[in-house]
Amino acid sequence: MTEAAADEQARQTVEAAVRTQLSKALGGLRGTAESAVPTVAFTLTWLIVHDLKTAVVLSVGSAVLLLVVRLAQRSTTQFVLNSLFGIGIAAFFALRSGKAEDAFLPGILYNAGYSVAMIFSIIVRWPVVGFIIGSVTGDPTAWRNDPAVVRLCSRLTWLLVLPCVLRVVVQYPLYLAGEVAWLGTAKIALGWPLQLASFAAMVWVLARGRTPLAEPSAAPADGGEPGARPAPGE
Repeated sequence: MTEAAADEQARQTVEAAVRTQLSKALGGLRGTAESAVPTVAFTLTWLIVHDLKTAVVLSVGSAVLLLVVRLAQRSTTQFVLNSLFGIGIAAFFALRSGKAEDAFLPGILYNAGYSVAMIFSIIVRWPVVGFIIGSVTGDPTAWRNDPAVVRLCSRLTWLLVLPCVLRVVVQYPLYLAGEVAWLGTAKIALGWPLQLASFAAMVWVLARGRTPLAEPSAAPADGGEPGARPAPGE
């Protein structure tokens, strides 16, 4: 299927739209694997030589190497740059304090903040996943006119929140205990494998529904209210 055909299919239902956008956001198998490489390099190097600077250099170096490969292939560098940015912040924290466990602190803080923000979005009924639909229709807020879409987006946002909460619950006690090896193992195990599991759960939820995705009309056709949406197909 061509990209244009896939985008056209994504406009048919809410479920298809979210599946398409989430797939792009994850960067496929290569993108998720690339995000794990710097952490693997840092953890293994630390376990072998117990030298913070060497671990940081090899970790950052692995991300730079992945970036060079992407540039040579003239493929998208978005996910490698994200990984390089993340490991750069981790290196700053670790080198500043001299403690290897501090390399994992930014990730813990990020997941904690991300969890709070997404849970808040669900509580106020502006679930984050809803804006994925908005990016497809061209109207960032029209999806809120349909209660069925809001409920679907809330369920999907919960599935995004749970991995973040689990990472904090598992990694923070390890951070306090200074368990660098276990921190690295937990970060890898709770990174892209958990993200893929979350994505699989979202796909399962999406596969069960066929909620029509319609762009709001500019003017009422039959005297109804502008922007009215068809009844959901669930």
